[in-house]
Amino acid sequence: MRIDNSKKWAVVGGGFLGMTLALRLAKQGKDVTLFESSPTLGGLAGAWHLGGIVWDKHYHVTLYSDSFIRSLLQELGLEDEMRWSRTRTAFYADAKLHSLSNLSEFLRFPLLSMVDKIRLGATILRASRIKNSRSLEGIRVTDWLAKWSGPRTTEKIWLPLLRAKLGSSCEETSAAFIWASVARMYRARRTPSKAELFGYIPGGYARVIARFAEVLKSEKIDCELGRPVKEIVGTTEGKVDIRVGESVRTFDEVVVTATAPIAMRICPQLTSAERNQWRQIRYQGIICASLLLKNSLSNFYITNITDSNLPYTAVIEMSALVDKNQFHGHALVYLPKYLSPDSSDFELSDAQIQEAFLAGLEKMYPSFRREDVLCFQVSRVKYLLPLPTLNYSETLPPPTTSIPGLHIVNSAHIVNGTLNVNETVQLAEVTAGRFATKTPTAASAAQVIEHEFAQAHG
Repeated sequence: MRIDNSKKWAVVGGGFLGMTLALRLAKQGKDVTLFESSPTLGGLAGAWHLGGIVWDKHYHVTLYSDSFIRSLLQELGLEDEMRWSRTRTAFYADAKLHSLSNLSEFLRFPLLSMVDKIRLGATILRASRIKNSRSLEGIRVTDWLAKWSGPRTTEKIWLPLLRAKLGSSCEETSAAFIWASVARMYRARRTPSKAELFGYIPGGYARVIARFAEVLKSEKIDCELGRPVKEIVGTTEGKVDIRVGESVRTFDEVVVTATAPIAMRICPQLTSAERNQWRQIRYQGIICASLLLKNSLSNFYITNITDSNLPYTAVIEMSALVDKNQFHGHALVYLPKYLSPDSSDFELSDAQIQEAFLAGLEKMYPSFRREDVLCFQVSRVKYLLPLPTLNYSETLPPPTTSIPGLHIVNSAHIVNGTLNVNETVQLAEVTAGRFATKTPTAASAAQVIEHEFAQAHG
């Protein structure tokens, strides 16, 4: 229902958070302009050319239980095209590949004794029964896992996985991180068959984003692409000015969806107290290689790696989930490496990364041949994952800033999730709902998001 056409709004950032928020604001009757520095929409969910195909720049999957993205896909007219399948999982440990896709394989898993396996299962069960992660925010994830899983399971399984995703920051990350991961895994089983179902849209996110752009246009949203915002400042008249290039645009309300470092750079009027709050957000970055191969590496969608002598932290074989016809009969593999934003690895050339990563594949897969590589491309993102550090929600900056009309809402406000498209869309829905009635308050932002999350997922 159209309820507000008196104010001009701007959304800065054209990822799924910005796109969904812009769409919801427009449906509330607001006059909306969307600014995106890249020439295309999508942000982290954007696509690129890999040889002769177009697919996602980073690996994404939709779970059957991902109600927010599925609802959005239905609105875009795409949800009926979702293709669902079951996938297999493996662990690479002690220079061997171990399938871990069902109960019988878990019981035969050689790295853990039966007692270790029972404790591991009890840990997951314990995490699944916790309804609110707030009680875990003051406990280090390593301490919580050691308590429930025991020293051997923690050392052999949990710590390698945590270090692969969090690096040295795992010692400063709260137990809410593992809770969020387990909660998402359990939701994945909320299917009619009680089995984990993973899905994708034919054409990948490139198709979703193209359709999204059409819907934004139909709602009269002005999408200014390839227009990096240089500065956002409040005016003496209570408006907000956005400087893009040499031009200045004036709006009544502006929502910045960029990461904390970018938001602080383009919003120079933030107070020192606000800047200190945003500086407390710790990020983990990623180097992610996309490989188009003549042949598959395995039939596992995810291979978790506990060996520390490999240059990447997991193997994601998208073609174990997606029909190879989408890739012209070839295999698509992602090799992520999570690392801190100040890591010198970000300075490595594509050729250096390629050499190291291909050498790693030769160690893991005896049948792999370098001549099978049809395309190798590298993505670098320094500020990818906001880390749920100890007592995270207590220090989370509110969406409303001290500058009248300026709001900052980004992935840091996903207080109890794992950073995926579904939770990003959810954050946009919650934020837009609050803008429909009133401005998000400083005191209740994290609590409201957490409450909405709990209501949606039970």
